[in-house]
Amino acid sequence: MISLSVVIITFNEEKNIERCLQSVIDVADEILVVDSFSADQTENICRRYGVNFVKNSFKGHIEQKNWALSQSTFNHVLSLDADEVVSEELKNSILKIKKNWTDDGYDFNRLTNYCGQWIYHCGWYPDKKLRLFDKTKGQWGGINPHDKFILKNGSTQDHLKGDLLHYSYSTLSDHVNRINYYSTISAQEMFLGKRRATIFTSISHSLWRYFSDYFLKRGFLDGYYGFIISLMNAYSTLLKYAKLKELESGRPISHDS
Repeated sequence: MISLSVVIITFNEEKNIERCLQSVIDVADEILVVDSFSADQTENICRRYGVNFVKNSFKGHIEQKNWALSQSTFNHVLSLDADEVVSEELKNSILKIKKNWTDDGYDFNRLTNYCGQWIYHCGWYPDKKLRLFDKTKGQWGGINPHDKFILKNGSTQDHLKGDLLHYSYSTLSDHVNRINYYSTISAQEMFLGKRRATIFTSISHSLWRYFSDYFLKRGFLDGYYGFIISLMNAYSTLLKYAKLKELESGRPISHDS
């Protein structure tokens, strides 16, 4: 049987972290929390669960998660965000894999809860995530803030039954604030990657995002919140390109702008 490190990065997650920790107690041989100097009760809650709690300045989601991997005791890692919970079915799948680890990485579906409702469409489900892996077989990559674990060429990967439960947005205001935060990071990454924005790309990409999420990805089947999510996704796309345009013009943007 392999030993498993559960690795979680946090910043002011007092509302979520306990739920996350409780869901992994039965599968973890180590729980490592890497915190970006939270100002709330995150550390105190983690200490009550006897986790390995370390602090590290946040330089980006990808950078923080790769640094966290370097701090884990074991090579086999389950990586989670603080607002995620391992479901009972997924927990049982992980326990079985611990006894018979045969691949380099394992993915599973993520199911998101939006304002109290589980969302099965809008492109949000199945949201396959590779979160269980041998850390020597890859590293975190992608483009901030959309990090993903990338296995080395030739590595093997399998799928596990059970959902990773994602408690993303408890209120509409929370969603709007998160859009503002993430659109800034996305715009900055696009600017560094030499991407440029025009009025046409801003409008066309946001309109397409709404049409795709609400109609092609059947967001209408999620009722009222399916409509809201599709609109929010379109707004997020528009805001990302608008902020990119601001950067092109030499005007600074911030997470609070």
